[in-house]
Amino acid sequence: MNSQFKPAQLQTLAGVRLRKHGDYCQAYANGRKRQSATMSWFLAPQTPGGAGAGAPAAARVGLTVGKVLGQAHQRNRIKRRMREALRRHVDLLPEGFDLIFHPRRNVLTMEFAQLEAEIVRILETARAEAARGAKPSAIVSQAPVTPAL
Repeated sequence: MNSQFKPAQLQTLAGVRLRKHGDYCQAYANGRKRQSATMSWFLAPQTPGGAGAGAPAAARVGLTVGKVLGQAHQRNRIKRRMREALRRHVDLLPEGFDLIFHPRRNVLTMEFAQLEAEIVRILETARAEAARGAKPSAIVSQAPVTPAL
């Protein structure tokens, strides 16, 4: 990959992180799972009806690292590495969408530059899908369609 990374800025993930279990469940229900070499990820439009229903919702990101990936110190290291890579590129998150990452075990041992490049690639893909996909404010419930007889 021939992409130049900008130096780390004073950005934080504090305002853009998914924190509530219900938000994760809603993102899993409304989104689609995608795969990459080092992780799987979900992209889901946020449901309208928040505090600013007319304004575009801010992007949110979640990170889940299950016990299958190792002991607590290994899982914590994976999360720290992922959060740092995401913090550096928070501006690439698609507005009005929730993005959840499920890293695989190889994230623990790969070079940080490789991990950062993979996350940037996923964020750019997610942003492109969000731009061509449904607008977050125009979410339509998927009720079963009954054929007319």
